[in-house]
Amino acid sequence: MDHAETGALRGGRNADDPGVGMNQLAVADQVTTLYRMHGMDLLRIAAVMLGSRPAAEDAVQDAFCGLYRRWHQLANPDNALPYVRSAVINRCRSELRRQARLQRRADQSHRPPDPESPEQAAILGEEHRNVLAALQRLPDRQRESLILRYFLDLPEPEIATAMGISQGTVKSTTSRALAALARQLKERP
Repeated sequence: MDHAETGALRGGRNADDPGVGMNQLAVADQVTTLYRMHGMDLLRIAAVMLGSRPAAEDAVQDAFCGLYRRWHQLANPDNALPYVRSAVINRCRSELRRQARLQRRADQSHRPPDPESPEQAAILGEEHRNVLAALQRLPDRQRESLILRYFLDLPEPEIATAMGISQGTVKSTTSRALAALARQLKERP
């Protein structure tokens, strides 16, 4: 759990705390409502970051399960969305690190990576694939800033919170990312 996630939680409170006052059914209803309202946006973020819908679904599910388990630690229920958004991003980062380790091992053993599934190839158009491929080649922070800004349409303060960086860093990172993305797309034949 990183700083953005822990910032939404208050220390020491748990489901056994008599001061919590909310039963598990009410918590489940709150988390379900949040999922219905924002789950697809979070899934889109994760899918773009990870390049795989199944991996994205896992990241979002893990984030919402974590929110459910930690609901009583929320300092304010209004912090639930920023908390779960940060959790999704962190889970994506973890998965990308895991994939990078696997890729390094595959490169060392000279085993080619798994090909794209026929279903994925049919769904994505050529232009869409080019943009996603260029996005995947960006450094992690630049990719995250573009995804949060243009796929989720978040304002800079929320992006800064989700990524654990300042608003000024969000601006400069997003600007550099757009320039790098444009260069990559122009270079494509």
